[in-house]
Amino acid sequence: MFKLIFSLLMLCGILLADTKEALDAFKKQDYALAFKLYEKSAKAGDTTAQNALSYLYFNALGTKKSTKGGFYWLKKSANNNNAVAQYDLGMMYLTAQNTKQDSKLAFKYLTSSSKQGNTDAQFNLALMHYRGDATDINVTKSAELLESSALGGNKQALKNVGRVYMQLLKFDKASKWLEINANEGDVDAFYFLVEIYCEKEKFKKAKKWAKKAMDAGNKDAELLWMKYNLQKY
Repeated sequence: MFKLIFSLLMLCGILLADTKEALDAFKKQDYALAFKLYEKSAKAGDTTAQNALSYLYFNALGTKKSTKGGFYWLKKSANNNNAVAQYDLGMMYLTAQNTKQDSKLAFKYLTSSSKQGNTDAQFNLALMHYRGDATDINVTKSAELLESSALGGNKQALKNVGRVYMQLLKFDKASKWLEINANEGDVDAFYFLVEIYCEKEKFKKAKKWAKKAMDAGNKDAELLWMKYNLQKY
Protein backbone atom coordinates (compact mmCIF):
# COMPACT_ATOMS: atom_id res chain seq x y z
CA MET A 1 0.00 0.00 0.00
CA PHE A 2 2.72 2.49 1.00
CA LYS A 3 4.69 1.64 -2.12
CA LEU A 4 1.62 2.41 -4.25
CA ILE A 5 1.03 5.75 -2.51
CA PHE A 6 4.69 6.67 -2.95
CA SER A 7 4.52 5.79 -6.66
CA LEU A 8 1.40 7.94 -7.11
CA LEU A 9 3.07 10.88 -5.36
CA MET A 10 6.11 10.51 -7.59
CA LEU A 11 3.88 10.47 -10.67
CA CYS A 12 2.06 13.63 -9.53
CA GLY A 13 5.40 15.35 -9.02
CA ILE A 14 6.55 14.42 -12.53
CA LEU A 15 3.27 15.62 -14.06
CA LEU A 16 3.51 18.96 -12.26
CA ALA A 17 7.09 19.39 -13.46
CA ASP A 18 6.11 18.62 -17.05
CA THR A 19 3.17 21.03 -16.91
CA LYS A 20 5.37 23.81 -15.49
CA GLU A 21 7.98 23.24 -18.18
CA ALA A 22 5.23 23.26 -20.81
CA LEU A 23 3.92 26.60 -19.53
CA ASP A 24 7.42 28.06 -19.52
CA ALA A 25 7.89 26.88 -23.11
CA PHE A 26 4.53 28.38 -24.08
CA LYS A 27 5.47 31.75 -22.57
CA LYS A 28 8.72 31.66 -24.57
CA GLN A 29 6.64 30.89 -27.69
CA ASP A 30 8.37 27.54 -28.08
CA TYR A 31 5.05 25.98 -29.03
CA ALA A 32 6.50 22.74 -30.38
CA LEU A 33 8.07 21.96 -27.01
CA ALA A 34 4.96 23.13 -25.16
CA PHE A 35 2.82 20.82 -27.27
CA LYS A 36 5.12 17.86 -26.64
CA LEU A 37 5.14 18.39 -22.89
CA TYR A 38 1.43 19.13 -22.58
CA GLU A 39 0.63 16.06 -24.68
CA LYS A 40 2.71 13.87 -22.37
CA SER A 41 0.92 15.17 -19.26
CA ALA A 42 -2.49 15.11 -20.95
CA LYS A 43 -2.13 11.45 -21.85
CA ALA A 44 -1.16 10.77 -18.23
CA GLY A 45 -4.43 12.32 -17.04
CA ASP A 46 -3.48 15.90 -16.12
CA THR A 47 -6.68 17.89 -16.75
CA THR A 48 -4.89 21.24 -16.93
CA ALA A 49 -2.60 19.85 -19.60
CA GLN A 50 -5.59 18.39 -21.45
CA ASN A 51 -7.23 21.80 -21.55
CA ALA A 52 -3.99 23.47 -22.64
CA LEU A 53 -3.47 20.88 -25.36
CA SER A 54 -6.94 21.58 -26.73
CA TYR A 55 -6.01 25.27 -26.98
CA LEU A 56 -2.88 24.43 -28.95
CA TYR A 57 -4.90 22.28 -31.35
CA PHE A 58 -7.59 24.92 -31.85
CA ASN A 59 -5.01 27.64 -32.53
CA ALA A 60 -2.44 25.62 -34.51
CA LEU A 61 0.34 26.27 -32.00
CA GLY A 62 3.09 23.65 -32.08
CA THR A 63 0.91 21.42 -34.22
CA LYS A 64 -1.46 21.53 -37.18
CA LYS A 65 -4.85 23.08 -36.49
CA SER A 66 -7.34 20.39 -35.56
CA THR A 67 -10.83 21.18 -34.32
CA LYS A 68 -11.31 17.45 -33.77
CA GLY A 69 -8.17 17.24 -31.63
CA GLY A 70 -9.12 20.39 -29.76
CA PHE A 71 -12.56 19.08 -28.93
CA TYR A 72 -11.25 15.66 -27.95
CA TRP A 73 -8.95 17.06 -25.28
CA LEU A 74 -11.28 19.83 -24.16
CA LYS A 75 -14.10 17.34 -23.60
CA LYS A 76 -11.72 14.96 -21.85
CA SER A 77 -10.62 17.72 -19.48
CA ALA A 78 -14.20 18.91 -18.89
CA ASN A 79 -15.49 15.40 -18.29
CA ASN A 80 -12.62 14.89 -15.83
CA ASN A 81 -14.14 17.78 -13.84
CA ASN A 82 -11.77 20.60 -14.80
CA ALA A 83 -13.81 23.76 -14.12
CA VAL A 84 -11.96 25.92 -16.66
CA ALA A 85 -12.43 23.33 -19.40
CA GLN A 86 -16.12 23.02 -18.49
CA TYR A 87 -16.49 26.78 -18.84
CA ASP A 88 -14.59 26.88 -22.15
CA LEU A 89 -16.62 24.00 -23.56
CA GLY A 90 -19.89 25.45 -22.33
CA MET A 91 -19.16 28.79 -23.97
CA MET A 92 -18.23 27.10 -27.24
CA TYR A 93 -21.61 25.37 -27.29
CA LEU A 94 -23.35 28.59 -26.27
CA THR A 95 -21.72 30.77 -28.94
CA ALA A 96 -21.29 28.16 -31.69
CA GLN A 97 -17.51 28.54 -31.65
CA ASN A 98 -15.79 25.59 -33.37
CA THR A 99 -19.09 23.67 -33.16
CA LYS A 100 -22.83 23.91 -33.66
CA GLN A 101 -24.77 25.91 -31.11
CA ASP A 102 -26.25 23.69 -28.41
CA SER A 103 -27.83 25.48 -25.45
CA LYS A 104 -28.55 22.28 -23.54
CA LEU A 105 -24.91 21.21 -23.56
CA ALA A 106 -23.85 24.77 -22.79
CA PHE A 107 -26.17 24.77 -19.77
CA LYS A 108 -24.82 21.39 -18.63
CA TYR A 109 -21.15 22.37 -18.70
CA LEU A 110 -21.65 25.91 -17.37
CA THR A 111 -23.65 24.46 -14.46
CA SER A 112 -20.81 22.05 -13.62
CA SER A 113 -18.22 24.80 -13.80
CA SER A 114 -20.40 27.18 -11.81
CA LYS A 115 -20.78 24.67 -8.98
CA GLN A 116 -16.98 24.62 -8.70
CA GLY A 117 -16.92 28.39 -8.25
CA ASN A 118 -15.94 29.57 -11.74
CA THR A 119 -17.20 33.17 -11.71
CA ASP A 120 -17.36 33.48 -15.50
CA ALA A 121 -19.49 30.36 -15.67
CA GLN A 122 -21.74 31.71 -12.93
CA PHE A 123 -22.23 34.95 -14.84
CA ASN A 124 -23.12 33.29 -18.14
CA LEU A 125 -25.32 30.72 -16.43
CA ALA A 126 -27.14 33.60 -14.73
CA LEU A 127 -27.90 35.05 -18.17
CA MET A 128 -29.28 31.69 -19.30
CA HIS A 129 -31.59 31.52 -16.30
CA TYR A 130 -32.64 35.13 -16.89
CA ARG A 131 -33.48 34.52 -20.56
CA GLY A 132 -34.86 31.03 -20.12
CA ASP A 133 -32.20 29.61 -22.42
CA ALA A 134 -32.27 25.77 -22.17
CA THR A 135 -34.09 26.15 -18.84
CA ASP A 136 -37.14 27.84 -17.36
CA ILE A 137 -36.91 31.58 -16.76
CA ASN A 138 -35.78 32.01 -13.16
CA VAL A 139 -34.84 35.59 -12.28
CA THR A 140 -34.27 34.69 -8.63
CA LYS A 141 -31.74 32.02 -9.58
CA SER A 142 -30.15 34.47 -11.99
CA ALA A 143 -29.71 37.02 -9.19
CA GLU A 144 -28.20 34.41 -6.87
CA LEU A 145 -25.68 33.35 -9.50
CA LEU A 146 -24.83 36.96 -10.29
CA GLU A 147 -24.24 37.60 -6.59
CA SER A 148 -21.90 34.60 -6.30
CA SER A 149 -20.06 35.74 -9.41
CA ALA A 150 -19.80 39.33 -8.16
CA LEU A 151 -18.49 38.16 -4.78
CA GLY A 152 -15.84 36.25 -6.70
CA GLY A 153 -14.75 39.43 -8.47
CA ASN A 154 -16.56 39.24 -11.82
CA LYS A 155 -17.01 42.85 -12.99
CA GLN A 156 -19.92 42.15 -15.33
CA ALA A 157 -21.83 40.41 -12.55
CA LEU A 158 -21.03 43.27 -10.18
CA LYS A 159 -22.60 45.75 -12.60
CA ASN A 160 -25.80 43.73 -13.05
CA VAL A 161 -26.62 42.03 -9.76
CA GLY A 162 -28.13 45.11 -8.11
CA ARG A 163 -30.29 45.82 -11.14
CA VAL A 164 -31.71 42.28 -11.11
CA TYR A 165 -32.40 42.39 -7.36
CA MET A 166 -34.18 45.71 -7.97
CA GLN A 167 -36.34 44.01 -10.59
CA LEU A 168 -37.21 41.38 -7.95
CA LEU A 169 -38.13 44.20 -5.54
CA LYS A 170 -35.46 42.99 -3.13
CA PHE A 171 -34.45 46.52 -2.31
CA ASP A 172 -32.05 45.82 0.56
CA LYS A 173 -29.92 43.54 -1.60
CA ALA A 174 -30.30 45.83 -4.60
CA SER A 175 -29.17 48.93 -2.72
CA LYS A 176 -26.13 47.13 -1.33
CA TRP A 177 -24.82 46.35 -4.81
CA LEU A 178 -25.99 49.58 -6.43
CA GLU A 179 -24.13 51.58 -3.77
CA ILE A 180 -20.96 49.79 -4.86
CA ASN A 181 -21.74 50.57 -8.52
CA ALA A 182 -22.51 54.19 -7.70
CA ASN A 183 -19.32 54.65 -5.69
CA GLU A 184 -17.43 53.40 -8.75
CA GLY A 185 -19.03 56.12 -10.88
CA ASP A 186 -22.00 54.26 -12.41
CA VAL A 187 -24.34 57.19 -13.12
CA ASP A 188 -27.36 54.95 -13.78
CA ALA A 189 -26.92 53.51 -10.30
CA PHE A 190 -27.31 57.04 -8.88
CA TYR A 191 -30.88 57.17 -10.15
CA PHE A 192 -31.77 53.61 -9.20
CA LEU A 193 -30.74 54.39 -5.62
CA VAL A 194 -33.00 57.46 -5.62
CA GLU A 195 -35.93 55.26 -6.65
CA ILE A 196 -35.16 52.66 -3.99
CA TYR A 197 -34.66 55.11 -1.13
CA CYS A 198 -37.78 57.07 -2.04
CA GLU A 199 -39.74 53.81 -2.11
CA LYS A 200 -38.34 52.91 1.34
CA GLU A 201 -38.94 56.48 2.58
CA LYS A 202 -35.27 56.95 3.35
CA PHE A 203 -35.35 60.45 1.96
CA LYS A 204 -32.02 61.66 3.34
CA LYS A 205 -30.24 58.94 1.38
CA ALA A 206 -32.47 59.59 -1.61
CA LYS A 207 -31.47 63.26 -1.54
CA LYS A 208 -27.76 62.39 -1.61
CA TRP A 209 -28.07 60.26 -4.72
CA ALA A 210 -30.61 62.53 -6.39
CA LYS A 211 -28.07 65.35 -6.29
CA LYS A 212 -25.49 63.16 -7.96
CA ALA A 213 -27.99 61.93 -10.54
CA MET A 214 -29.12 65.47 -11.37
CA ASP A 215 -25.51 66.66 -11.63
CA ALA A 216 -25.05 63.86 -14.17
CA GLY A 217 -28.01 65.20 -16.15
CA ASN A 218 -30.70 62.72 -15.15
CA LYS A 219 -34.09 64.39 -15.68
CA ASP A 220 -36.05 61.61 -13.93
CA ALA A 221 -34.10 62.32 -10.76
CA GLU A 222 -35.33 65.92 -10.95
CA LEU A 223 -38.93 64.67 -11.06
CA LEU A 224 -38.38 62.54 -7.95
CA TRP A 225 -36.68 65.48 -6.26
CA MET A 226 -39.81 67.57 -6.75
CA LYS A 227 -42.31 64.76 -6.10
CA TYR A 228 -40.83 63.92 -2.70
CA ASN A 229 -39.70 67.46 -1.88
CA LEU A 230 -36.19 66.15 -1.24
CA GLN A 231 -34.64 69.54 -0.72
CA LYS A 232 -36.06 69.65 2.82
CA TYR A 233 -34.13 66.57 3.99
